Amino acid sequence: MSELPFYRPHANETELFEHAWRNRLPLLIKGPTGCGKTRFVTHMAQRLGRPLYTVACHDDLTAADLVGRHLIGDGETYWSDGPLTRAVREGGICYLDEVVEARKDTTVVLHPLSDDRRILPIERTGETLQAPPEFMLVVSYNPGYQNFLKGMKPSTRQRFVSLRFDFPGAEREQEIVIGETGADPMLAKRLVSLAHAFRALKEHDLEEAASTRLLVYAATLIGSGFDAVDACRAALVEPLTDDPETAAALMEVVHATFGR
Repeated sequence: MSELPFYRPHANETELFEHAWRNRLPLLIKGPTGCGKTRFVTHMAQRLGRPLYTVACHDDLTAADLVGRHLIGDGETYWSDGPLTRAVREGGICYLDEVVEARKDTTVVLHPLSDDRRILPIERTGETLQAPPEFMLVVSYNPGYQNFLKGMKPSTRQRFVSLRFDFPGAEREQEIVIGETGADPMLAKRLVSLAHAFRALKEHDLEEAASTRLLVYAATLIGSGFDAVDACRAALVEPLTDDPETAAALMEVVHATFGR
């Protein structure tokens, strides 16, 4: 078995995931962008030895994109399974990232898989697949980013065991940056301090908080020899805002942190 993707647990989420998988329960993960939801699912799929099918949900995602469709090739029509169907057939884990971005008529196909039936009807082929014990459905979304048009219906939410993610504490986040990039501990400490300063501004000038993912990007650039201040601009400031005045204010914090 290959080495597991680096992941530092928050609390008991790895145990919860394993118990949900063993008991054939679907899992909903809630948390801000870049806090480690996808890395966690990847880590757990490899830890459990199950194939992982990840779908990045969006407005144009159709039920056929998940379940499958008929295609034409070599003069004939053939059926091609979508990622959800492949996960069910193989007893894998299907992870739908930012599930609320998908159209409501698309997510309806999840309902019979997320209750005690655990079935996937495929209308176009007439099949009804029974999910094997090893199959697991995992979905995620960012509650802080949703509006009344993009929320998850209570009737859908209550089909899942739920797990809340958030950004880690300072020491743990430093460990993550070091573990991901091999960064010097002092650099990791400075980057995490910078992120906390930026997060304090989220409710005022920024739509999204500075993510752990962006800290890893900044540390990676710096570790490869790129200037620290320029790395923070490229990996932290510019991804967070398009407003020149806000960017300038953030860069003042960067200069104060890195001493120039």
